[in-house]
Amino acid sequence: MKRILVLFFIVWTFASVRAAVVDTIQVYSQSMQKNIKSVIVTPDSYTSGKAFPVVYLLHGYSGNHLDWINKAKGFEKAADLHNLIIVCPDGSYSSWYWDSPVDPKSQYETFVSGELVKAIDDRYKTIKDRKGRGITGLSMGGHGALYLAIRHQDVFGTAGSMSGGVDIRPFPNNWDMPKRLGTYAEYPERWEKNTVINMLNLLTPNSLALIIDCGTEDFFFKVNENLHQQLLYRNIPHDFIVRPGAHNWPYWTNAVKFQMLFMSNYFNNAK
Repeated sequence: MKRILVLFFIVWTFASVRAAVVDTIQVYSQSMQKNIKSVIVTPDSYTSGKAFPVVYLLHGYSGNHLDWINKAKGFEKAADLHNLIIVCPDGSYSSWYWDSPVDPKSQYETFVSGELVKAIDDRYKTIKDRKGRGITGLSMGGHGALYLAIRHQDVFGTAGSMSGGVDIRPFPNNWDMPKRLGTYAEYPERWEKNTVINMLNLLTPNSLALIIDCGTEDFFFKVNENLHQQLLYRNIPHDFIVRPGAHNWPYWTNAVKFQMLFMSNYFNNAK
């Protein structure tokens, strides 16, 4: 019994020493004239002096920068497992990660793809190239990750989505989207232009490494399945994961592990 206790103590101590570091920073957004918080997860190996790839991990509607830390307990271990930095920005309650033509205080495309990336590259030891940057998220953040990566392929080399709202048009009255784009009835061109499913013409085969994940009981399942079919039609390589599950944190806590593994493989092969 003593040997078992000693072994447990050694393993516990080793795990305690080798642990990702979680911090919160503020980044000033010139476009919105305000400070925006982000959770930063750095791996235990961060002090080694090397440059690290970064995964930007977006929250969903009604969430904030603390969602992943508070609701997906243990996800931060991916930073150690894959030797990467994870950045969880505050995307506001309902920004959908657009530069809103309606609200000048909601310019989250500019913030995440430009201001935040620059700030992270300035403050941390990062690979300052698209080959060292990935972006993913859940629900509203799944839409946001694909939207930003497709529009900024010079910034991100890989992108993912978990239960993403990849086609907003079937939901014209939901999740404050009319507050960001105007109503679908009044501004249909904005909705058509700013939905991921209509942006696939911007992709060419292998221009982005893509992973899409959605549960079969999710209300976004049909639009994700349609996105998958459209990517197949256009010969755009991608991973498409489907398994039983709904639009909830137990699903995303599992899904994020596959997203991080996929992106880690991309980083390792892109060197």
